Amino acid sequence: MPPTGPRRLSLQEIVDGHRRAAFVGREDELALFRANFEVPPEDPRHRFVFHVRGNAGVGKTSLVREWERAARESGALAAWVDDAAESIPEVLASVAAQFAGQGHPLKALDRLLTTYRRQLHETTAVPADGEPSPGALAASQAGLMVAGTIPVLGALAGGLDPATVARGAGGLRAVFGGRARQEEEARLSAEPVQVLTPVFVAELERVADTVPWVTLFLDTYERTAPVLDGWLTDLLTPHRYGNLPANLVLTLAGQRRLDPVRWSGYGRLLADVPLAPFTERESRRLLTGRGVLDETAVREVLRLSGGLPVLVSTLAANPGAFEDANATAVERFLAAESDPGRRAAALACALPRRLDEDLVAVAAPDAGPGLHDWLNELPFVAGRYTGRARYHDVVRAPMLRLERTASPRRWAEAHERLAGAFADRRDRAAEGVAPDRLWIEEPWREAALDALYHRLCAHPRSALPDALRAGIDACGQDPVAARHWARTLAEAGEDTDSAVLRDWGRDLLTALTDHGPRVAAALGLLLTRAELTDTDRAAALVTRAWDHYRAGGAEAALSDHGRAVAMDPRNARAFQGRAVVLRALGRYEEALADLDRAEGLAPDWARSVRERGETYRRMGRLEEALTVLDRAHAMDPADAVPLGSRGLVRHRLGRHEEALDDFDRAIALRPEYRWALVRRARVRSVLGDHVGALADLDRAEELVPGRAGTAGERGEVYRATGRHEEAVAEYGRALALDPDYAWALGSRALAYEQLGRTRDALADLDRALEIDPQYAWAREQRNRLTGGTGGTG
Repeated sequence: MPPTGPRRLSLQEIVDGHRRAAFVGREDELALFRANFEVPPEDPRHRFVFHVRGNAGVGKTSLVREWERAARESGALAAWVDDAAESIPEVLASVAAQFAGQGHPLKALDRLLTTYRRQLHETTAVPADGEPSPGALAASQAGLMVAGTIPVLGALAGGLDPATVARGAGGLRAVFGGRARQEEEARLSAEPVQVLTPVFVAELERVADTVPWVTLFLDTYERTAPVLDGWLTDLLTPHRYGNLPANLVLTLAGQRRLDPVRWSGYGRLLADVPLAPFTERESRRLLTGRGVLDETAVREVLRLSGGLPVLVSTLAANPGAFEDANATAVERFLAAESDPGRRAAALACALPRRLDEDLVAVAAPDAGPGLHDWLNELPFVAGRYTGRARYHDVVRAPMLRLERTASPRRWAEAHERLAGAFADRRDRAAEGVAPDRLWIEEPWREAALDALYHRLCAHPRSALPDALRAGIDACGQDPVAARHWARTLAEAGEDTDSAVLRDWGRDLLTALTDHGPRVAAALGLLLTRAELTDTDRAAALVTRAWDHYRAGGAEAALSDHGRAVAMDPRNARAFQGRAVVLRALGRYEEALADLDRAEGLAPDWARSVRERGETYRRMGRLEEALTVLDRAHAMDPADAVPLGSRGLVRHRLGRHEEALDDFDRAIALRPEYRWALVRRARVRSVLGDHVGALADLDRAEELVPGRAGTAGERGEVYRATGRHEEAVAEYGRALALDPDYAWALGSRALAYEQLGRTRDALADLDRALEIDPQYAWAREQRNRLTGGTGGTG
């Protein structure tokens, strides 16, 4: 066997090595950061937060990248995130992915992020409204069910067996854990930060025990601060989200000072690192390293660059070409290239927001060979050979301005070519993806937004209506994508100097940032646009209605659906959506009438059929529900919801083996379908497979820890197998998670009875009836235990 030679470096590693070798200056800042790893966290001199600030082009990213490498050399786990992450869940996902790449996966966070993404993108498809069946309508009206707040799981929410229904509102808490549990189920979709962050903190604590340091670097903070600032200061606040590990070091890099009000209490934790332009000594060192020794040339570079490192590096490429005192900044940037064709190509390649070899060929079709490699050697190009290279903003901005003003026709034609190229990528990325999931898929989203950006740059006003329509779809599928969309409008406005685009982008970003995952405010802005047709407005109203519904605003949702129907009577989604809201309110016949209209307009749309099956099920018309759900499954075999819902119907009909088969198939389609796992556990327990039931509950707990309903179901399995002490413990855990979980109190009372603890059993039943005076089953049990001598309430 031939000897194994040294590992061959990748192209990126070689380029990175060259870049590191060229890094000069900032010795004090590098020493400050490195020295911090020598100071234990308990030492008052240790700093937990570094804030690098300075103007564009001053070298913040380069310094932070050096700090990241210094951290890794000190054995730190490191993650670097910039403004490509538009939201806190995106930041967490990026950190988790990078930690996993270093051998330290954040498994619990990854699972929760997966669940969140699925919930977020299926809420419009699978709204939740509890179990407004005849036996539970009173509970619904009493506020025990929050309309539209349980993403993903709602289609199954009404599938209760007869014994549970017989228990009334208290029995419904076996599934939901009462209103508090229902709202908790909603939180992951409605308040992802509050749910995800404690898990993130717990995962940080876990991995921090295995590494010397954990380091997080947040670059371009001037853009992400509106989203991240409050979250970070909350993260640092004791007991807000849990205890952060003491070996965590956070670095922020942005153009502006930190908010003095928000960060005023963290001065002792924080090192403020303002970056000024290079001193003359540092600039001269860089020029010497580049072989620029002629004093006249050195002085000219110093004068023109202002000490900005990116400009010093750029102008150093050909310092002798400064004879023309009237040369523009762009001419200075490209002074190293004498070929006018290549200079023109370099200008053309400033137009796309990201570069790869194919895009270079589209932006500069007449350029000769080798242009892509040549561009990647230019000092103002970042992210070289990654497929995501881009010009530094300090250099790109004047190039765009020159191209836009020099030849408006050439500007528009180039952007049209680029828009076409990205449209082709977008269409290829759509293959095999459901239309209502396109904005969720990053390859499609990136290509679609780049196509949109270039069309806006080519024709700002005429392309705006299509851009706004795209925003309606983005808001409907993915609030995170909606922020990317709004930023695209803002960037197109800046790059085309279009006040209309710039203002719309800014206002939409503000609306989407200030309201977290809610998109209603942004859709309200879109509804004011004269450019939208009635069909567009109806689509925006339907999307906003779902947003209201998920937040518990059933009446607002009804209003928006009604307006959509009036504006576009052929909008099947408006009828289907209104039907779901009406069903949640117990108005079943009206819901069925709307589903008739939806199916009449779109007879091949499986979702309307599925919702009809759901409605029959919640009305207690189980045989009709079974027939319709069969049809829904036949129309869309890849949809897990009809299978899960049919499993619940079969379970209620006593057809447990068939129910188990449906749950098996639903979970095979969607392995992280937590609610289906919990329901399958119930069926397995009924069939005597208590080991399988516990395995399902283990998996459900692993997917989403800390759910009272999961603990309550585990208590049921233990009680069914005579493990009463363990049952009491699990019911107790469920009640610790939700003290108003009346069903758990009733079930624990039975376990107490089996242990001979009648007094404790009666106390639990009294408490259950105090929580829910209509809990008939609990009253019956209390009367039984007391010999019919009366009850509480």
